[in-house]
This record gives sequence, C-alpha cells and structure tokens, in this order.
Amino acid sequence: MSLKHILISLFSILILPVATLASNLKDSASIGFNTYNDTGEVQVYSPTLSLFKKFSSHWMLGLKMRIDTITAASITNGANGGQVDVVTGASTTQENPFDDIRYAPTAMLTYDDGENTLTFGAYYSTEKDYEGKSVFTNYVKQLNEQNTALGIGFSQSFDKWMPVFDRALPKDNRNETKLDLSINQLISPTFSLQAVYSYMYSEGFLSSPYHYVPQDDIAKFENYPDVRTGHAFAFKGVYLLNNANAMNFSYRYYFDDWDISSHTINVEELHDFSHNFTSGLRLRYYTQTKSNFVKDIGSYTTDDKYFAIDYRMSAFDSYTIGVPFIYKMKGGDKMTASIDYYQTTNNDYIKSWYGVDNLQAVFTTLTYEFDY
Repeated sequence: MSLKHILISLFSILILPVATLASNLKDSASIGFNTYNDTGEVQVYSPTLSLFKKFSSHWMLGLKMRIDTITAASITNGANGGQVDVVTGASTTQENPFDDIRYAPTAMLTYDDGENTLTFGAYYSTEKDYEGKSVFTNYVKQLNEQNTALGIGFSQSFDKWMPVFDRALPKDNRNETKLDLSINQLISPTFSLQAVYSYMYSEGFLSSPYHYVPQDDIAKFENYPDVRTGHAFAFKGVYLLNNANAMNFSYRYYFDDWDISSHTINVEELHDFSHNFTSGLRLRYYTQTKSNFVKDIGSYTTDDKYFAIDYRMSAFDSYTIGVPFIYKMKGGDKMTASIDYYQTTNNDYIKSWYGVDNLQAVFTTLTYEFDY
C-alpha cells in the first residue's frame, strides 16, 4: 500500500489544506513533528519543515518538506508479519527499523492583492515502491467588503507503483483529479459558514499490490475497478460563543460509483485559559457503507472479478477524540500541539488482516511557528 495514501487517510483530520498556509503573505517558517501508532503494528514518525518568503508586495514563495518513516510489517504480510508471505515472498528484517521512508517536498507561489488570492504549486513524493507527482492551483475572490469569499481549487496527480517484488501489475499508474468549489460567508460578527463541493476522479491501479485474499483455497491479490468517481458536500462553521470560547464544527457527505457513501461530523470547542494559552476538546464521528464488490470474509470464489481485503472497502464506523493546545509567545511566535485517540468499530476485515478486532490509534502533532 502506498505510504502517501496511508498518511493522507491517517492525518486528514489534523492537517490544514496546503493553500491556507500561504494566505497572509508574510515571511514565516515552521518546524513540526507528527506521530501515529496503532494496534495494527503501524508506526509513523514525520518531521516537517516549511518556509514562506514574501519577495514583493503581492507575491510570496512557499516551500515545504515532509519526511515520513513508517514501520508496518502487517500491511504487506498480514497479521503474521514476521513470517514469509506465501504470495509475495516478502518478510521483515531487523536490519532496518523502518519498512519505508517517504520524502515529500512541496513548492508554491502565491499572489494576493487583498481581493484576489491565487496559488500555484507542485508536489513530489518518493518512497521505495511508489512515486507521486501532482500540481495544484487555488483561487479565492473576496466580495462584499470581504464578508464573502468564493474559492475554486484544482489538483492533478500522476503517481506510479513500483512493487518491491517481481509482479506485473495490470497498470502501474494511479492518477487522481480533484476539483473544489467553495463559498465562505460571514453570517454575523461572531459566526461564519463555509460550503464546499468536491469532485474526485481516480484511474489506474487503485488497489494495493500487496494485499491479498487469504482463503484456504484462494490466494488472490486484491483487484478493484480501475476507475472511481466521487462527490462530496461539506459545511464548516466557526462560532464565537464569547470572548473566551469558540466552536468549530463541520459535516461532510461523500458518495462514489463504488457504492461507498460516508458521513463525517467534527466538533471542536476551544477555550482561552489566558492571553497566551488556548486548549479544548474535539470529537469526530465517521461512518461508511461497503463497496459494491467487497464480499464477506471467506466467501470469494475463483470466478470473482474483484477481490478486496482492505477494511476501507467494507462498512465500518470510527470515533476520534482529541485535545489541541495553542501557546502564543511574546513576539508573535506560536507553539501548537495535539493528541488524538482513534478507534474503529469491530470489523472482520481488520480481524483477518491485522489480527485484532478493531483498530485503535494515537496521533500526536507538535509545531513551532514564527515570523522572521
């Protein structure tokens, strides 16, 4: 499985969209460190670095670098990660503490004249079995004395699989197109609301080259349809309760032509304990239906066209509870941190692959931001 897509899934509730990082047109930088650990024996450690430099009154250049180290024997070998897999012939070793390392630089250029903000960017990611390339652009138009903002964003990726063992894939590419349309409206001095529509189209080899269906009489690699089209509608709100308390909330509905549909609800309450320190509590609930080609564990036959063992193709729910921390220092520097606990409901696919009834995970983030 691509580390890129694992991390997009795992950290999606913690990472801001890249375009928002360059909206103020000021010289700034940040360093950070993220971690992820779960009961499926997946461990991820991710240092990050970003630098934004304004070189004229309207233009700014931004650079980001992320390095992800992952240990996840169970992803390629199932629950018996220390044994040689009969399908791939792969096994873990003690020589390298990490199963993979991903390097992911991003560069972006932003124009902002106060009413129009336009960002162009490019992203590159490399790991031992996967290479990702993408370009993106975002445009925001301020209207109504900056009480209304209209946005459009577009991204296109050109990714390539390079399995670590000798396997001829039906396709080695994985390309994804995404279009976002948004409107943000200030409803009152204490309440703003944003609506977002997203269109997603993927084509190529969309499953994992390592996942396989482990039945007594079948050892088939996962095989998904090679095209997927999805749509999502989201609403996001920020409400200032009083001078010391604010609430963020969002709802997202997603559906695609694999018959997967999902609902995501996020609620976060933040409290200013002092002029410098803010903390609070956030909750997230996610539920989805199963794909139209996944079958019950043990029920596949050799005549089936599609095979799936990844639990994300099945129906499941998940819950997340987290605590964010924000500390503002003298001079404008800021330290942010968070810890989140994640758990899925019991799932037969998780049990079959990871050897546990459900997945439980802990995310942590730590970031230091400063202007220069």
